[in-house]
Amino acid sequence: MYTARAIRYEVRGRAILDGVDLRLTPGKIVAVVGPNGAGKSTLLKIMAGERRATAGNVQLDDRDLSEWKPAALARRRAVLPQSIEVVFPFLVSEVVALGLSPHIARSDGELLIGRALNAVDLGDFGGRVYGTLSGGEKQRAQFARVLVQAWCGEGTYLLLDEPNASLDLSHQLLILRLARAHAESGGGVMMVLHDLNLAAMIADELIALKDGCRIAAGPPGQVITDPLIAALYGVHAHVRGIPDGPFILPQTARLPG
Repeated sequence: MYTARAIRYEVRGRAILDGVDLRLTPGKIVAVVGPNGAGKSTLLKIMAGERRATAGNVQLDDRDLSEWKPAALARRRAVLPQSIEVVFPFLVSEVVALGLSPHIARSDGELLIGRALNAVDLGDFGGRVYGTLSGGEKQRAQFARVLVQAWCGEGTYLLLDEPNASLDLSHQLLILRLARAHAESGGGVMMVLHDLNLAAMIADELIALKDGCRIAAGPPGQVITDPLIAALYGVHAHVRGIPDGPFILPQTARLPG
């Protein structure tokens, strides 16, 4: 189990997070939602060990995250940040290879890289320079890196910060399907999402943050309500209401096959 308890994070005396709890378990997807500045990405970074909480603690398998050596932690959790800058002219395959365990055989590593690129619909992109890709293609290449790290790991947790950013509809659904497949294989997933429809579609549990505080948690059907939308975003919306004009429900969209 991967848990955060009573997390408080301060910057110059200002609380970015205040008393937030989160629990990841194998086989489940937890989506964190909320307005800009709510503390979602900060919470993910603290869960990843990138930042240290001012108060509270994060534990993986009943051990404080600070007790884990970097290599051992890398085998247990893989992180997709909100944005990644790659300055040097690496090939796509080289970026994906960053997720490989240093002890894996070269031939096995090449197979995993190819498998991951195929999984994110970039099967022919391995020899291309990463910097020439579109924003959505870069996002999928980074997700392939995370997949490779997870496949090299041991009961790995995926920590994904806006994994659907810059993606078209079909690839948004593809990333959600890959996240669900990881959970079904015994991994755990934390996703920061802005699209409430996608969050409701994929998550086993939703956690809603506002001003650094957890204001709701539970199954999507219980959390996403008219009052919650108003409290989170300051807008009035009718959950399950049918809008005027054309619309697409992501829950009705399916990839071929």
